[in-house]
Amino acid sequence: MPDLDLPRSVVLALWLGAGDSRTTTAAAALRGVQADDEPHDVLDTATDERRPLAEALREWSVPDLDVVALLPAPGDVAGVPAPVSGAALEARELVLLRIGGAAYALVPEVEAFGSALEPGHLVTWHRTVVPDWLLPVQALGSLEDADRGLRRGLADVTEALVRLDVAHWDDEHAAQVVALRDAALPTWRLPDRVDAHRGRVLASAARLRAIVDLAARDDGGAVNLWQADQRTAALRDVDRLARRALAAATLAGPLAQPSTPR
Repeated sequence: MPDLDLPRSVVLALWLGAGDSRTTTAAAALRGVQADDEPHDVLDTATDERRPLAEALREWSVPDLDVVALLPAPGDVAGVPAPVSGAALEARELVLLRIGGAAYALVPEVEAFGSALEPGHLVTWHRTVVPDWLLPVQALGSLEDADRGLRRGLADVTEALVRLDVAHWDDEHAAQVVALRDAALPTWRLPDRVDAHRGRVLASAARLRAIVDLAARDDGGAVNLWQADQRTAALRDVDRLARRALAAATLAGPLAQPSTPR
């Protein structure tokens, strides 16, 4: 059974939020974030200094770190600092950090190489100084808000697809949906400290995004342009809920989420 897919930024933010700088944890964090990639680098956009992600993780493993991952999309860049909005939208993901009063954005640049049978990826995290991001990100909602939104979103999109008579799946798509229903988070990529509530939101959001991705590959049973447009709008709304839920599940730190026990 395949694991659910999680963006690199989500995995990195979860490890940074775990807040443990022990050598064994740092090695596990690198393995989780990099997965099958080549070793990641971090590039400071102000100085052009490049260093391994392993070295940067040691610097960022501090008690006063606030962190969150965001997954912007066209028309939805809420919370993304203006200096990196273009790059973040192109990457469709970023990590935001607050350390000692300074705020940074980490935007991954991914370069694919190899073949379809043996793919590879070179990843460089571009670190940029940005304005304080905490209040705009907190305005996106809490983990509890995200949990409620996911349940509502799933019900809404199901109702919309059935009402529009476009909830059509061929045999291949139907089998993939069944597989997604039973798929789990890639626990080997995640820190042990992910609590049950956060883990449930992560899994639900990742599963919902995967189903939306499947549904967006064709127009289902839509018989006219209006139905196709309504279907696309419903899927886009649910994807937004899922992306924001993933962000809420990564928000961590002494100021970022004071009401949630770590």
